[in-house]
Amino acid sequence: MKYLSPKADLTFKKVFGEHPDLIISFLNALLPFESQEDEIVKVTYLNPELVPLNPLRKDSIVDVRCEDNFGRQFIVEMQMMWTSAYKQRVLFNASKAYVSQLEKGSDYEMLHPVYSLNLVNDVFSTSTGYYHDFRIVEKAETKEVIEGLRLIFIELPKFTPQNYGDKKMQVLWLRYLTEINEQTEKVPQELLENPEINKAVVQLKESAFSKSELLGYEKFWDIVSTAKTTISSARNEGHRKGLAEGLEKGLAEGKTEGKAEGLQETARRLKTMGMTNEFIAQATGLSPEEINKL
Repeated sequence: MKYLSPKADLTFKKVFGEHPDLIISFLNALLPFESQEDEIVKVTYLNPELVPLNPLRKDSIVDVRCEDNFGRQFIVEMQMMWTSAYKQRVLFNASKAYVSQLEKGSDYEMLHPVYSLNLVNDVFSTSTGYYHDFRIVEKAETKEVIEGLRLIFIELPKFTPQNYGDKKMQVLWLRYLTEINEQTEKVPQELLENPEINKAVVQLKESAFSKSELLGYEKFWDIVSTAKTTISSARNEGHRKGLAEGLEKGLAEGKTEGKAEGLQETARRLKTMGMTNEFIAQATGLSPEEINKL
């Protein structure tokens, strides 16, 4: 029995964008709910395309977007490569989902929280932990929280399947994401014993996909591999030109002429490989307008 990786765009959306019971289990396991009463019971899928109220503003697409019966919205994304611009993209999409709830003349008290869950197949922090929970918090004295946006980032390469006690389902779902791929010959019994995980494993069987879907799956990994190589080359080139901080700092600051040229050259290479402007923007931090001019 051959399996596909759940981290690919095709499989991730198939598992979590087509099965409400699986996305409910996944979100309840990975989001920082403080009590069982806060957990999700029912969801409705929403359009993953976040269309701006002003047609001149930026459009964006996420992997999975849904809301529960309390009106809370949940955005879920699988990110294969980290760039310093990704945090801003996450904040942008979550904020857009938050403000789009209100009709003209509606009261602000009608706003419901937005949770953004981001699975990152890359290491981006110096912290030893893999789980990062961002909120708007008063820092100095009261530690009071402004509710509304909650941004969760999970560094998958840092995850190790230890015994987390009451976080058993979190461990199982992260094992599902990190242990199953094309080389998997036998799925661990601990995963198969859980009904939700077992169902999610079944969705990854190669036999469940058409030939055209499998071609798209292979192309996805080709694009990821090529992009990583291109970005790595750009980072090395940046060092050669005196960019001591490397490409990541260049993406964050983009202040010197050499850094700007490096970003543009990376974008050009990605563009010639047929990658979408959305993907190039994520990888380089350049705006769609700058990419179109290349």
